[in-house]
Amino acid sequence: MIESRYIWEQDPYLKPYKPVLWRRQQMREAKAAEITGAHGSLAKAVNNHLYYGVHKTKEGWVCREWAPHATGLYLLGECNGWEKEDAYAFHPVGGGDWELHLPEQKLVHGQLYKWLIEWHGGYGERLPAYARRCVQDPETKIFNAQVWNPSQPYVWKYDNPLRVTNPLIYEAHIGMSTEEPGIADFTWFCDKVLPRIERLGYNTLQLMAIQEHPYYGSFGYQVSNFFAVSSRFGTPEELKYLVDQAHARGIAVVLDLVHSHAVKNEVEGLSRFDGTYDLYFHRGDKGEHPLWSSRLFDYGKDAVLYFLLSNIKYWAEEFRFDGFRFDGVTSMLYFDHGLGRDFTEYSQYFDGSQDEDAITYLGLANQLIHECNPRAITIAEDVSGMPSLAYPQKYGGIGFDFRMSMGVADHWIKWIKELKDEDWHVGDILFELTNKRSDERTISYAECHDQAMVGDKTIIFRLVDKEMYTSMNKDSVSLVVDRGIALHKIIRLLSLATAGDGYLNFMGNEFGHPEWIDFPREGNGWSYHYARRQWSLADNELLRYKGLELFDRDMVHMAKEYRLFDSYPQPVVQDIASQVLSFVRGNLLFVFNLSPNNSYTDYGMEVKPGKYSCILDTDNPLYGGFGRNHKETEHFTVPQPGTNRLFLYVPARTAMVFIAE
Repeated sequence: MIESRYIWEQDPYLKPYKPVLWRRQQMREAKAAEITGAHGSLAKAVNNHLYYGVHKTKEGWVCREWAPHATGLYLLGECNGWEKEDAYAFHPVGGGDWELHLPEQKLVHGQLYKWLIEWHGGYGERLPAYARRCVQDPETKIFNAQVWNPSQPYVWKYDNPLRVTNPLIYEAHIGMSTEEPGIADFTWFCDKVLPRIERLGYNTLQLMAIQEHPYYGSFGYQVSNFFAVSSRFGTPEELKYLVDQAHARGIAVVLDLVHSHAVKNEVEGLSRFDGTYDLYFHRGDKGEHPLWSSRLFDYGKDAVLYFLLSNIKYWAEEFRFDGFRFDGVTSMLYFDHGLGRDFTEYSQYFDGSQDEDAITYLGLANQLIHECNPRAITIAEDVSGMPSLAYPQKYGGIGFDFRMSMGVADHWIKWIKELKDEDWHVGDILFELTNKRSDERTISYAECHDQAMVGDKTIIFRLVDKEMYTSMNKDSVSLVVDRGIALHKIIRLLSLATAGDGYLNFMGNEFGHPEWIDFPREGNGWSYHYARRQWSLADNELLRYKGLELFDRDMVHMAKEYRLFDSYPQPVVQDIASQVLSFVRGNLLFVFNLSPNNSYTDYGMEVKPGKYSCILDTDNPLYGGFGRNHKETEHFTVPQPGTNRLFLYVPARTAMVFIAE
């Protein structure tokens, strides 16, 4: 008899909700069949980006837009002195579509343009919904679309890497990757940062803020032009070069995709595009996010589904991304966006407060991505913990490959803020860090970009605070810095060692980048001081940042070399009184002593018999430690009645990793 793999059979608590889960699956399958039609697959059926926008043809140029409530539509630009002219008037062709054909000489690569859309009772200048290139005037700050048809299209040189089974993710923002105040570009990142990522051992690069956004300080999460590469960072060809070079180094590239909402801006974005507020979005208050001050898509509209699905296909095929991290999934899943809820009961996932149109869209998105590229990965950012989110579609799931373990970072903040070091409870820590659904694959992190934003603090800044300004050189004596350096390494190693299936780090946090992230804004005098990465701190042999970076490098390489994620943590010791925690993963033995004061000689633990060699020690002087153990020392188990015990010297506030041989 074949065991059922449907999610409600795997989790008995879901059995009462089988009808809801089954209905959601049927909704997705029905919509997928409707969209696919006679095309044979979803991937062949969604091609809006090839139809709408501005395209060069054998006969000249064709411009198309969907604006069903428009009464007139014109092209304005450098080609006609930004004047409304009949020669540049679109014509309605049915279904709300408008079309304009122009001779080849009328448009030239690099020219600026936009639409003028008229409707009953008004008109407005708009950027095309499918614009592939938008640029901002440095003086007026106004965005215009730009004709993009380079004479020499980018020629790809390297194949996509194999599918990433266990992502070790380096989350990065191109613009703030420069050390100098200003905005870095793709070329800078490729030349200066990509080699660092390779050296550190990360196998996946997650790129933020790639879709065009008017306000730099939004971190890229207020998107206006969904098909346009942010011009602040360079051209589409330069982004392709970056992706290609990452592939050359064996690094997969994941796009941080924002389909959960859109910017309110009308000239740059989709809001009131053709005079109506609900063309792509919900009507009334339902169409606006109460906290983000942005517009909310109506995923029940076919036009929205085709727009967003075509957007995915565009990024996947045009730029060869190896996957997508979906931002703001919680906001999409619930009509109340999950605000003010703690999600402690299963009923909260099936009580009718869920947007099942959004759930259908997310399922379609996952299906499309894996049809376009079976080796691609998808990651969901969801704080609610909705069951089925990262479960196979054919067995009742939505289909994400991974979900972010967002609670891990929250717990670290809570423990650091609320507990004295001697009150850290190793049993609670192990439980919370491993408390994941066994039927889903997860990615853990100690901190991402969220914890670094102004108004919050990075882990290192919480631990060291003002002494980062005075005592991070190796000659300084500071108990505060010693504690911060030790805990920074322990927290990262614990997060990685207990991770289900992958790990994430935000750019610069691996070496304890000081202070916070604050993009230029009126409140800080439009300063770039906190919107950059001070790589020189990690490269300076006289500073303690170097040791943190070296530890991160060796920790990540350890996880890869010894195939950490092939097994799950099995507890060995949870000594609450002594604050010693130990567990095994495969042939690796992890030993943590969280006590701030107590070191233990001949600390015994039951393990399988054999020789144990230390392969990673947070107390190694190379990483800013005190060298209280010799790395070369070999440790052998001692037979005792009915068991074998390993006896170790476990210094205070350290962690060690041993390989069993």
